[in-house]
Amino acid sequence: MKKTGAQLAVFALEQLGVEFTFGIPGTHTTELYDELNNSDKITPVLVTHEGGAAFMADGISRTSDTIGTLTIVPAAGTTHAMSGIGEAFLDGIPLLIISGGTRRDSGRHYQLHQLELGPLVRPITKGYFLIQRHEDIIPTLYKAYDLATSGEPGPVFVELPVELQLFKGEFASLQEYTAPPARPNPSDADISQAVEMLLTAEKPCIYVGWGAVDAAEEVAKLADTLVAPVSTTLQGKSAFPANHPFHVGVGFGPTGLPAARKTFAGCDCLLTVGARFGEIATGSYGIAVPENLIHIDINPEVFHKNYPAKLAIEGDSSDVVRAINHALSNKNWKSSRDAQSLAKTIAEEKQAYAESWRGEKHDGLVSPGFFFQSLREQLPDDVYLVIDDGKHTFLAAELFDVYQTRHFISPTDFNCMGYCVPATIGVKLTHPDKMVAAIVGDGAFLMTGMELLTAVNQGVGIMVFVFHDGELGQISQFQKTPLNRKTCTVLGDFNAEGFAIATGAEFISLKNDHQIDDCITKAIDFANDNRPVIVDVNIDYSKKTMMTKGVIKTTLGRFPLTEKVRFVSRAVARHITG
Repeated sequence: MKKTGAQLAVFALEQLGVEFTFGIPGTHTTELYDELNNSDKITPVLVTHEGGAAFMADGISRTSDTIGTLTIVPAAGTTHAMSGIGEAFLDGIPLLIISGGTRRDSGRHYQLHQLELGPLVRPITKGYFLIQRHEDIIPTLYKAYDLATSGEPGPVFVELPVELQLFKGEFASLQEYTAPPARPNPSDADISQAVEMLLTAEKPCIYVGWGAVDAAEEVAKLADTLVAPVSTTLQGKSAFPANHPFHVGVGFGPTGLPAARKTFAGCDCLLTVGARFGEIATGSYGIAVPENLIHIDINPEVFHKNYPAKLAIEGDSSDVVRAINHALSNKNWKSSRDAQSLAKTIAEEKQAYAESWRGEKHDGLVSPGFFFQSLREQLPDDVYLVIDDGKHTFLAAELFDVYQTRHFISPTDFNCMGYCVPATIGVKLTHPDKMVAAIVGDGAFLMTGMELLTAVNQGVGIMVFVFHDGELGQISQFQKTPLNRKTCTVLGDFNAEGFAIATGAEFISLKNDHQIDDCITKAIDFANDNRPVIVDVNIDYSKKTMMTKGVIKTTLGRFPLTEKVRFVSRAVARHITG
């Protein structure tokens, strides 16, 4: 049989359940895009920048069972997309990247976009494949998908040279996709040891990351049995529901909320599920971990990197925690801790912290406490909230409760600004019947805000709340505290309404606390009418989050004494002299 490479590639993508592709067509993908246009299962989406394409695909992969897919040109299209590919790589998010490739059958040199893509993308992908024969197209795309979604997920890059797309070639058959066999169950010995460690502990605690996002039900069951508080990483904020009585918030060290710090004090056995103890998750490695650390992760390479584990269990989080629960159910054991007392302590600490952000209402600024209170009250429980990188990230982490898994996403270890707006579009495309809201700092919004044109063209109703303070808020605050300066962190003045006019989005100006409820209501109405809307929020960033205060304290505490004295003395002198 003979078909063009473009036809074979689209057949494979349909078999894999791909619903959307993102990119900008070019010389080396024209035939592929034409074939995508023939598909009744896949919608190719034009973006304004391939970086936005990668973030849109990432948003799909984080919030659905569909893999986010890019269809890009080589060279410039690839380098533009690399920020989003890198984000997915460090955050453990599956992506399928299909790039056109220059001709390999012509013998010509200095072709348009001619660049060796393998050495470029290998450091930020799980794998790179160069397809050289028609018969390899379908099996290679299946192999790339399996690699992207197995173990710790990540992006996989496939280069499909243009001559294969254009011309017909021989292939054996249009084989359907078959999923690989399931992973083996965790060993009985590991499960028995984990159970023994948990049952002999007086104050066991649970810490979950993104790797536990599909194990929330099993983790909740375990927390109930152990009467154990549960903390999450920033990326794993949605891995455990905030309305569970033992949920204590993001983090548990110096950057943790009071409920976490109070209930994790004296922890003598920490069960960590699907978390890597990265810099952001640990507040610059400021958490204290007990000797009895049980670390569960699907990627064995994360074990013992920053905190040594007494017991490391490789496996899928759901499978391992389910096995622990099953083993515990066969034990005649009851926790000595009082569940009602623990829940009462957590609820009181949460309430007190939330109220500390809500004082007198401002006439000239928008208070984060009142904003997030109204946002949570007005949005449905199953809203998807998408965040960018910046000061607003930690405000949302601390002040907005998330009740369902995969319903809060943000760039984390790669920590790429500009993620939010395009990722929000991707989430909405694959969840058209759900409310999707974005919170983005003005600096990050300036990077990818023009992707709202894509939202308008696709008719997706998203709410984009721009926290507008005229600065790169998180870094300017880090500069201001020790240096009393703001070097290259003060933005040029821009008119957010101009973005709405340029892209065709709706616009709302939110200037003070008294307007919060009405402005959010209007934004919801626009979104429900399938109209993207920018809400320009005149945010008050004067109050520091626990993340900011904790990281500064932790970082300074690790300085050598002489350098600590120098930094503190300089800060005092500059603040005195101005």
